[in-house]
Amino acid sequence: MKLPIRPLGTSAILPRLQCVFPYRGYATQTGLGNNNQATSRRRAITPFNDDGNVPWHQLSVAEKASRATQQTFNFSLVIVGLVLTGGVGYFLYQDVFSPESKTAYFSRAFDRVKKDPECVALLGNGKKLVAHGEETMNKWRRARPISSTLNTDAQGTQHLIINFYVEGPLNNGMVHAHLTRRPSQDEFQYKYLWVDVKGHQRIYLENEATRPSGGGHKKFRLFGVDWK
Repeated sequence: MKLPIRPLGTSAILPRLQCVFPYRGYATQTGLGNNNQATSRRRAITPFNDDGNVPWHQLSVAEKASRATQQTFNFSLVIVGLVLTGGVGYFLYQDVFSPESKTAYFSRAFDRVKKDPECVALLGNGKKLVAHGEETMNKWRRARPISSTLNTDAQGTQHLIINFYVEGPLNNGMVHAHLTRRPSQDEFQYKYLWVDVKGHQRIYLENEATRPSGGGHKKFRLFGVDWK
């Protein structure tokens, strides 16, 4: 007599397997040693590779010292940059933008030449005049620096001398400006301002020797310009 055989489903096998292999849970200590594990997983922080992404409390003592060194160095660079920028700005103002700079006096002297009737008659239209510095081997006008000197004599008087050349449609010439400032004065005053054109008599725009002493109208000075 044959006994009937019934197929066993998975639902009948699982309870038996669970009995044979009982499940056990284990507690893990995930909260312990996080800093040490994080440190071991990442590269060490140095002053050269620190990007600031690692929080301060996860840094070791040596890494904190490295970050402090890097931040101190960066702060020093910022301070040096500000000092250099301020120095460049100061010298740029003194030499270019200041009303008492050599560039400012050169511009005023050139304006006087362009507006003087005698200079315009010899050189040509004042709007077409071009000024440049000493002649050099370079033909570019930008490479011709304006010649200027500033000296102080034994009496404490400052002497500012500026020489430059002018080119016009009719002729070329040389301009000489000599300004002085005594210790009691706040601003430079013209001693001489003349224009030399080859083959013609020297044109004086300012001449201390022929200037009337005393009297005259007092000028109001604003932004380095004399207003009558």
